[in-house]
Amino acid sequence: MRRLLPLLALLAPAAALAQPADAADEEAAVLAVVNELWDAMRAGDSTRVRAVLHPEARGYSVGVRDGQVVLWQEETLDEFVAAVGTPHDEVWDERVSGEEVRLDGPLATYYAAYEFWLGERRSHCGVDAFQLVKTDDAGWQIFVLSDTRRLCE
Repeated sequence: MRRLLPLLALLAPAAALAQPADAADEEAAVLAVVNELWDAMRAGDSTRVRAVLHPEARGYSVGVRDGQVVLWQEETLDEFVAAVGTPHDEVWDERVSGEEVRLDGPLATYYAAYEFWLGERRSHCGVDAFQLVKTDDAGWQIFVLSDTRRLCE
């Protein structure tokens, strides 16, 4: 046991350094999935949007209407995917800032402030809060898209 302790003391810093690299790689992979969603929306490419969504993905929006908090729920994201792929004159551009990723094994949470632009016009803003799952066959996929929506000042 006495011989093992010095060896463990030497290896412990190396193990500690290896963990953040893995976490940084996973965080980068999560951000790549979310950025692919934004790029696909700007391109109007529903196939690319569908590829980053888990087959059982759901969407939720929180807002205020007539002074009351309202929760909108989309049972599936089929309508959203179809809307992205339907030709439209303006580019749909989700501009994010202050991105944060939290990881716990196969679960990731993405959080960021956003402004949604339709072409050259800012439509609305709020916060995106997504949940992602890492599957064995598809890697990271978004399974909950949630956001707040309000008029921007």
